[in-house]
Amino acid sequence: MSQSPIVSVIMPVFNGQEYVAAAIESVLAQTYPDFELLITDDGSTDASLKLLRSYASQDPRIHLNTQKNRGLTPTLNALWQRARGTFIAVLEQDDVAMPDRLARQVSFLEQHPQVVGVSGAQILIDHQGRLLTCLSLPLDNSEIQAAALAGHSSLCHPGVMLRRTALAAIGGYDETLGLAHDLDLWLRLGEIGELANLAQPVVKYRLHNRSLSELYCQQQRQEGRLVCERAWQRRGIEGHFEATALWRPGPDRASQHHFMLKYGWWAFNSQQRQTAIIYGLKAIQKLPWTIAGWKLLLAALLKPLPRT
Repeated sequence: MSQSPIVSVIMPVFNGQEYVAAAIESVLAQTYPDFELLITDDGSTDASLKLLRSYASQDPRIHLNTQKNRGLTPTLNALWQRARGTFIAVLEQDDVAMPDRLARQVSFLEQHPQVVGVSGAQILIDHQGRLLTCLSLPLDNSEIQAAALAGHSSLCHPGVMLRRTALAAIGGYDETLGLAHDLDLWLRLGEIGELANLAQPVVKYRLHNRSLSELYCQQQRQEGRLVCERAWQRRGIEGHFEATALWRPGPDRASQHHFMLKYGWWAFNSQQRQTAIIYGLKAIQKLPWTIAGWKLLLAALLKPLPRT
């Protein structure tokens, strides 16, 4: 390994005891060897720090820092500024990197010098790690930027790899933002270079009810509109914000029912019969007199699974 690694993986952690071990192990198991893993515990009040210290004591590639709680975007900035790598790979505490993620992204960035950031497809899993679906994202820079300008986060943040020089050029994350910091980052990076996604999955993205995106989905959309308006002004264009629908369950039963159905049909179409049954039952529990949940449950129990 070189003295300064090619890749710095950065991972902010706050009360992540339930999932962070899987995230760390997915980095340590990468096929690409030349990396460091920088972790900052942002004032956790659970057992996260004890767990992180155990991992750091066993592997010299892990560099652990602790601090009083500062919030996500200041922690992300402090992490990448400490990094020694040419490329900065983000992984969040509740997600799982695919084994060849770093190798694929390093190869891509080395072959495409005009690209300042690359992410990829994401496998969506639930809180227990059950497969729901694989979500593809636009591959071409023009499509990625058009989607971002309309409010869609067209790169997966916990699956992104960025050029450190590009992050420095735009000043890193906007610390005034707490929820749409990733969309803002894509919009500003897209003004100094190209963005890309790999067709292959780079991360397993976990959907669970304690994530920021689920707890504050409505606020995230509002902040997303603000960063788009700023980008339209910077670029001198007239934009249209499209991303008004919530992409995670809200607090009401109707919203939760809708997403239980979505997750269940995703699982069914991914040939995950048992998971589809579970989400059919969850949908029925939310709105028992609505027929859609019963249709999902019966299909999951009786219907032949679709071929992939």
